[in-house]
Amino acid sequence: MTSTDVTHEAEDSEPGGYAAARLRLLTEGARSGPPRRRALAGLTDDWLAGLFGAGTGGAAGVSLVAVGGYGRGELSPRSDLDLLLLHDGRDDKAVATLADRLWYPVWDLGLDLDHSVRTPQQARKTAGEDLKVHLGLLDARHLAGDLGLTASLRTAVLADWRNQAPKRLPELRDLCAERAERQGELRFLLEPDLKEARGGLRDATALRAVAASWLADAPREGLADARRRLLDVRDALHLATGRATDRLALQEQDQVAAELGLLDADALLRQVYEAARVVSYAGDVTWREVGRVLRSRSVRPRLRAMISGGKPVADRSPLAEGVVEQDGEVVLARTARPERDPVLPLRAAAAAAQAGLPLSLHAVRRLAATARPLPSPWPAEAREQLVTLLGSGRPTVQVWEALEAEGLVTRLLPDWERVRCRPQRNAVHLWTVDRHLIETAVRAAGFTRRVHRPDLLLVAALLHDIGKGWPGDHSVAGETIARDVAARIGFDRADAAVLATLVRHHLLLVETATRRDLDDPATVRAVAEAVGTEHTLELLHALTEADALATGPAAWSSWRASLVADLVKRVTGVLAGEPQPEPAAAAPTAEQERLAVEASRTGGPVLALRAQTEPPAGSAPADGPEPLGVELLIAVPDQPGVLPAVAGVLAVHRLTVRTAELRTLPLPDGVDGSVLLLDWRVAAQYGSLPQAARLRADLVRALDGTLDIAARLAERDAAHPRRRGVEPPPPRVTVAPAASRLATVIEVRAQDAPGLLFRLGRALEAAGVRVRSAHASTLGANAVDAFYVTRDGGAPLPGDEAASVARELEESLRA
Repeated sequence: MTSTDVTHEAEDSEPGGYAAARLRLLTEGARSGPPRRRALAGLTDDWLAGLFGAGTGGAAGVSLVAVGGYGRGELSPRSDLDLLLLHDGRDDKAVATLADRLWYPVWDLGLDLDHSVRTPQQARKTAGEDLKVHLGLLDARHLAGDLGLTASLRTAVLADWRNQAPKRLPELRDLCAERAERQGELRFLLEPDLKEARGGLRDATALRAVAASWLADAPREGLADARRRLLDVRDALHLATGRATDRLALQEQDQVAAELGLLDADALLRQVYEAARVVSYAGDVTWREVGRVLRSRSVRPRLRAMISGGKPVADRSPLAEGVVEQDGEVVLARTARPERDPVLPLRAAAAAAQAGLPLSLHAVRRLAATARPLPSPWPAEAREQLVTLLGSGRPTVQVWEALEAEGLVTRLLPDWERVRCRPQRNAVHLWTVDRHLIETAVRAAGFTRRVHRPDLLLVAALLHDIGKGWPGDHSVAGETIARDVAARIGFDRADAAVLATLVRHHLLLVETATRRDLDDPATVRAVAEAVGTEHTLELLHALTEADALATGPAAWSSWRASLVADLVKRVTGVLAGEPQPEPAAAAPTAEQERLAVEASRTGGPVLALRAQTEPPAGSAPADGPEPLGVELLIAVPDQPGVLPAVAGVLAVHRLTVRTAELRTLPLPDGVDGSVLLLDWRVAAQYGSLPQAARLRADLVRALDGTLDIAARLAERDAAHPRRRGVEPPPPRVTVAPAASRLATVIEVRAQDAPGLLFRLGRALEAAGVRVRSAHASTLGANAVDAFYVTRDGGAPLPGDEAASVARELEESLRA
């Protein structure tokens, strides 16, 4: 069916005819994107024009005008209709009657309507008072009635916009900044708002308004295509949900991807992120130009002439060879020859980052168009300039984004293409893979004074997740890529090996420190063997912290910092040849010993709650506030069922377990028996923490079997079922090979939920194994727990038995 056929079917202006034609248009599989939006706008135009004509009988002095998105002819399936009934003020009663004849048919069809009735003078006055109204009128389009009335309003509104640009554009910039602060960055969000988030459709419209002011213009290359892609995604979202929504929720992404013919939700998000990046970068460049123009206009022409002796001011300060600063931006010197100087792109970028200034759009585009590729391996200067760029801290981000916008990054590092705009479906991560790598380099720049080879630290930060663009373990893939990149950019074989080791083991320290028993000599020896040298360990320690800080607040804390620092100290001793203490040599603190002795004397549990207000002794400082919570110490005579009993009591009292450790505590000479010590950090889900006496009373009941924890939790879940969002990935339980010679290590990865540790502890008890120690931690919505288990006699489990226990645990979590 052609657009002419669709229009003809709706020409009778009856709602039923328009609705049927609209439905046919939206269900046509062959038509989508801009053609469908234009056809839907045209169909709606004809229907409204018919309603208008039937209501006016051809009277003059009144017109119907489309504004906003409808004025631009961009009607998505569930877009609202922005309409202005414009009149000359001669017959208000007739205009009111006409308005009813227009608005009610729209409402009867269930379409959203944003409408107003104004004279041209009222419209201009309202626009002068309300920036959003003014922006909508910039896209005013005549639909029906008195064309002269519409044309005169359009001319006046546009003239007002240009005359008031010095005042209105700063307002618009502030409006965009406030919205970005509220909605976040479209190119990094897992559930972005396609319209309101920074880099979305609102920002694209704002750039059109800036261009209409004639004060500045946005970079046009790629901008129209980016805007079209965002509109296409919104169209598919409307069709998939049947709602007028702009939020791309997780549960709808696969359906939207299918509607667009994309492989999966990741491909969809990557397309959205790429479009948002174009819009965001165009906004950065445009608002910078607006500021420059407004600053230059604020200096009176006579004063400029006095300063320059009648000639234009040309303030160009040298920054590096071929690179100068001019008017707050980094530009190329007049003598620069990018076609003869392949290092110039990196030199200019490093100079800009060091000066804390943006690279000018013209400079970046000239470099992209004319600079020669670097030879392989790179000359020493190129490698040094890359390291300087990466070590510049926060200014590195805007300079790197400018290079990426013109394709210079993938030209320098071809492997970057696979991680560019790649989403990370983990709530712990704040950024896409590529931005996370740059954020890690920014964090690592703050640690360069504490390592002997800052250059290796910074390059490792840039490359540590480069393997996420390939299938399989990203650390394994990244090791190969890092070795290849290191050789290409000019590092010698020994340095390339160090970089490969850092990338391969960038998760080793934090995973070992939080999930393994550091008192087990096998744990420390395994890390020492993987790292190899003290210098590599030093670099890995700094990289670990930079990586965690760049991931998000949930990935690093004073507690994790202290555990990693403890592990590094132990591994350093092994690498230095110092004797390694046996596990029994780990002495308890005075408080732990006091609790253990009391538990042994009373034959029951003893506990202490202590507010965690300061970082643990010896820990490295972490950015941001420490998570709220308290340290819970429990000493209990060694007996079956301790782990599920404690975990269950905490779940019953709605306490979230942030971290958990369980171990057997050596008692002083002369004290008989064996005591388990549980050192956990907990926080109340809401309200205040319960009294220690209540926790102890319930723990006594749980241990003697008079408190049915499973029934209590089931009863609570039945009364207040948890809301189900996106289906999480299934739990995974594995046996860590050769992790300890003293016990078998079983690692559990699952969705965190109330009572999870209780269920795991009960399943381990049912499997007939003894928990020697437990190390539990959460990262966002993910729980990662490691259990050191043995037979009753204290020996590790045989391979077949360990695998069987792991299967039983996994089945219990899936049930």
